[in-house]
Amino acid sequence: MIKVMISGFNGAMGQNVKNIVEGYEDMQIVCGFDKNIKGNEEYPIYDSFDKIKEDIDVVIDFSHFSLVDSLIDFCVKNNIALVCATTGLDEDTNKHLDEASKTIPVFKTGNFSYGISVVSKMLELGAKLLCEDFDTEIIEKHHNRKVDAPSGTAYMLADVIKENSNKELEYKFSRYGKDVKREKSDLTIHAVRGGTIVGEHEVIFAGEDEIIEVKHTALSRKVFAVGAVKAGRYIYDKGNGYFQMNDII
Repeated sequence: MIKVMISGFNGAMGQNVKNIVEGYEDMQIVCGFDKNIKGNEEYPIYDSFDKIKEDIDVVIDFSHFSLVDSLIDFCVKNNIALVCATTGLDEDTNKHLDEASKTIPVFKTGNFSYGISVVSKMLELGAKLLCEDFDTEIIEKHHNRKVDAPSGTAYMLADVIKENSNKELEYKFSRYGKDVKREKSDLTIHAVRGGTIVGEHEVIFAGEDEIIEVKHTALSRKVFAVGAVKAGRYIYDKGNGYFQMNDII
């Protein structure tokens, strides 16, 4: 039996993870973590890592970026595998995850959907063939409650393009003003926030008299929760290391 703790238990994504885990006969939710511990009577929910006493194999985390460093320390201290699906992490926290992966299994990716992983593969080829002569822009759209921008997925796709481009690219973020002419090295990311948009990511390669667009649309948050649970099932019994979606595709 795989014993699971859900971090961010009472959030929308935490509840999606809960429903998916409950559908597996060989997985068991033993507890959750959330700043808001009210409204749940099925499982013990904690608001402090020091209070947690359950035996845990893997933590699946959809919480807030301000909590992730403390969660990493908790997992390292107790030798627990960590699936970190929280976005908006700064450079120091990402370095913290890298360091933790020397001790425990850590799974971190910009997006947990299978479709985005396929798009990333497509962009590897697209960047190699197009970036020299085409202008490249990324548009990402999310709901009006998302607090970080650009999205982690947009950064992930931008990284793929930059790493595979045959010319130097520099990240830019939207445009405003009277002197913002596009430079050939620009790789520009635009963030849209509105309504209940789950997640849309579009990459535009704009050339002379032709445009190529690669787009992924998530129709529900469930796709991310499904991927995170698959990641948890993959790493819970692994040794230390840093794992990503390519490892389970």
